[in-house]
Amino acid sequence: MDRRTFLHTTPALFALPFTSHLRPRQTVRRVALIGCGWYGKSDLMRLLQVADVDVVGLCDVDQHMLEGAATLLQERKPGASPKLYADYQRMLRETKPEIVLIATPDHWHALQAIAALEAGAHVYLQKPVGVDVRECEAVLDAARKYDRVVQVGLQRRSTPHLVQAKNEIVDAGLLGDIGHVDLCCYYSMRDTAIREVEPVPDFFDYAAWTGPAPPPTL
Repeated sequence: MDRRTFLHTTPALFALPFTSHLRPRQTVRRVALIGCGWYGKSDLMRLLQVADVDVVGLCDVDQHMLEGAATLLQERKPGASPKLYADYQRMLRETKPEIVLIATPDHWHALQAIAALEAGAHVYLQKPVGVDVRECEAVLDAARKYDRVVQVGLQRRSTPHLVQAKNEIVDAGLLGDIGHVDLCCYYSMRDTAIREVEPVPDFFDYAAWTGPAPPPTL
C-alpha cells in the first residue's frame, strides 16, 4: 500500500466502529390532541417522554382546559406552538396530524376516531372505543378502510402483575373453564351530592360537549 492509499483508507477505518452503530434518525410525527382534560394531558405528556413529536394542535370545548394544556406543553417542551381549537373537525383539516390522541367523553370517542382515521391519522383512543358494539365495529371498519392503526388506552392490559396472572393462572388453566366473572370496585365512585342547577359558563361550549349524546333531563 502506498502512502496516498494509506492516508485515504485510515480515516475510514477509524470511523467504522462509530458509524456502524448509527441508526436512521427517528421521524418526527405531527400529533394532535382532542380532549385536554386529565387523561388527555397525561397521554400527551407521556408521549413526549417516549417519542420526538411535533404537537400541531390542541382541541377542547372548555377554554380553560385548552389553555391549561397549552401552558403545560410549553413547560414540558419549550418552543412548542400548537394551534388551539374548539372544533376538532377544523383542527384535523388545518393541521393534518399523523397521530391523533383522543381523550374526550365516551359518547364522542367513535365519531372523533373515525374522523381522525378519515383524515389519514393513526389514533390513540382512550377507552371505551364506543358506547355500544356498533360504534366499536364502525371504528374497526374505518381503521381497515383507511389502513390506519388504532390503539386503545386499556392500560391494565400492560400492568405487570396482571399480565403475569393472565399468563401463569388464566392461560395455564388453573381456574378451569370460566363461565362467569364478577367485577367490583374497591372504592365508591358514585357522586351522590345534590347540586343546584347553574348556568353554563361562557368558557364552556355545552352543546359541543353534549354532541351526539341524548340531551339531559332535569
